Amino acid sequence: MRSHNTKIPVANSENITESLRTPLYQQSVELKARFTSFGGWEMPVQYSGITLEHQAVRNTAGMFDISHMGKFTLQGKNLISQLEKLVPSDLSRLQPGQAQYTVLLNSQAGIIDDIIIYYQGTDTTAIQKVVIIVNAATTEKDKTWLLQHLDPDTVDFQDLSPDKILIAVQGPKATSHLQSFVSADLTPIKAFGHLETTIFGQPAFLARTGYTGEDGFEVMVDTQVGIELWQRLYDVGVIPCGLGCRDTLRLEAAMALYGQDIDDTSTPLEAGLGWLVHLDTKSDFIGREILEQQKTEGVQRKLIGLQTQGRNIARHGYPVLSSGKVVGEVTSGTISPTLGYPIALAYVPSQLANIKQQLEVEIRGKAYPAVVVKRPFYRSKNRVTN
Repeated sequence: MRSHNTKIPVANSENITESLRTPLYQQSVELKARFTSFGGWEMPVQYSGITLEHQAVRNTAGMFDISHMGKFTLQGKNLISQLEKLVPSDLSRLQPGQAQYTVLLNSQAGIIDDIIIYYQGTDTTAIQKVVIIVNAATTEKDKTWLLQHLDPDTVDFQDLSPDKILIAVQGPKATSHLQSFVSADLTPIKAFGHLETTIFGQPAFLARTGYTGEDGFEVMVDTQVGIELWQRLYDVGVIPCGLGCRDTLRLEAAMALYGQDIDDTSTPLEAGLGWLVHLDTKSDFIGREILEQQKTEGVQRKLIGLQTQGRNIARHGYPVLSSGKVVGEVTSGTISPTLGYPIALAYVPSQLANIKQQLEVEIRGKAYPAVVVKRPFYRSKNRVTN
């Protein structure tokens, strides 16, 4: 799921007056978190430090308050076939308890948002049920889009965003820490698997998903359950983590950030998300014609991974050069805490997107060498497969 660029303007909580706050806001205040404004929300950017929190997720376990994200439940007859018209991914192959990372597309195949659709199955009356988690800053836009394109007579849409806490517990020891509070056995759950169970005897929705490149779960529960779970996880040593390390973790795993790496002007084929475009097994969907054309003719630009030398960090918005001419732009960049060198994502012309291609990035008016590298920059050995 989604976070924030590393170069974050930090503000004291008393200076942010108009942002929304999650139900876990007070817990973060008590932990002396530093806050920032993100997507209309006042969110913790760090607690004990970005690097320490990053290393906790890579080596042990960390937890994130992601309650700001949009949370929808939908149910109705022929729900999956209706959703199929809005995304390029084949949802018909989903079995109950499985999920699909995908994108909502506009008519030009631009990405309205990247989302996860969790299929919960069909009841005895042929009613299909799904949970959809969307980005915080696009919650209202996504809700409007879905309601415009789904049949209101057959689909019941509920926005649970204000009513539920969402906590991501991530890292090699995340599952073992979480298991002691969950009634169901989490061991058999595969990547992108999910289930409804109980925590402290109360209903809970758990999914083996995340935005860090590590194993772990995202947990959706009622407010009081979430507050207690956060405290209990903290008591057993799970490290509270903010948006700062969420960004360095997702960038190491080359996971796109909506609004920077992908937006409504970029298509999934341009953004390296071709693996979620299933043209061969799908019927018509919004944006299909554009994607078919790009598949046949090729795309004009591609999102690439870059590595720069030394400590020269290519940050969001910095120009990418080839032979002294600007050919593209950095979308995200940081110095990788795990790898120890600067990494970045950038759009460049397709002919310059090959691995080992030599480019440059303009940093504070000076050009520094950069090379196109494979993505992801880092692949965890602890991840569970699906």
